[in-house]
Amino acid sequence: MGKDHRVTLSRRHAYRTLNNRVKTIKTPGGRFTSQLIKKTRKGAMCGDCGIALPGIKHMDSTGFKNCKKREKTVSRAYGGSRCGTCVRQRIVRAFLIEEQKIVKKVLAEKSKKTKK
Repeated sequence: MGKDHRVTLSRRHAYRTLNNRVKTIKTPGGRFTSQLIKKTRKGAMCGDCGIALPGIKHMDSTGFKNCKKREKTVSRAYGGSRCGTCVRQRIVRAFLIEEQKIVKKVLAEKSKKTKK
């Protein structure tokens, strides 16, 4: 039979919940001890399309509170809030709307000239 890998939990929280997961590790001295496993974080998401933002680490709220500003954003408009594809779409949409306004204005002037 194999060796006994049962270990005592290091904290006073006994239940096997998502927050209290442990991994059994063999120490250099040959003993087995428990090592706590951190939760995996989802990361910052794009507000428009919902994908995880590239270039921003996956941290919990305290991690975001304590880290530097350069770790929370990317150097672009809508840096830590929207992905690059969505920002490009917004810029193109705004440009096309402005172009449409100009075309409407030109057509209105033409129609005024033809009426006179």
